[in-house]
Amino acid sequence: MARVSQAHLDARRRQILDGAARCFARKGFHGTSMQDVLHEVGLSAGAVYRYFSGKDDLIAAIAGEAVGSVRQAFEEAARVSPSPTPDVLIGRVTRTLFSGESRGMDRRAHAGLIVQVWSETLRSERLAATLGEAYEGLRLAWAELVEVYREAGILAADVPSDHVARTLIATAQGFIVQLALFGDAAPGVLENGLRGLMSMDLQEIS
Repeated sequence: MARVSQAHLDARRRQILDGAARCFARKGFHGTSMQDVLHEVGLSAGAVYRYFSGKDDLIAAIAGEAVGSVRQAFEEAARVSPSPTPDVLIGRVTRTLFSGESRGMDRRAHAGLIVQVWSETLRSERLAATLGEAYEGLRLAWAELVEVYREAGILAADVPSDHVARTLIATAQGFIVQLALFGDAAPGVLENGLRGLMSMDLQEIS
């Protein structure tokens, strides 16, 4: 029997994950059955179970990729030198995440899938551990970037780096939630809004 190439195995795994993600985006994690996934990808049960033990395994894999995509988007946006200001950085992250279609889904469906992943961590210790580890890594990476802002003299010295990092992450998360719920969020709007807030003269207000 001829050996199946790794490229073929990877492509089949990708096919299953993308099909499952589309099902989950349409019907939710708990409203989707394995039969729905099999129908979506057009494969037999044996072919799918070769890669994934069941629905929970599929959810965990999709969750891991969703978290990884957020981190990768940040790393790509922050790799530019000199480091972009927060408004530009968040704009680049959200554009990278939601440029075009992902897994055959539009931007709103993609955002909705990410929000589902977050909510699923409230019931799954496995997902909570995956998301928690990724969040800590992302928070530390963003805090390092905040230190770059501080060294450049564009950030007040009395603001803890971790507080700024958490706020930047929360801003990106809020954008994803708005996109999922209302569908009218756009990276440019977020970027302009942040730029406006950054331009405030706090001395004049006080």
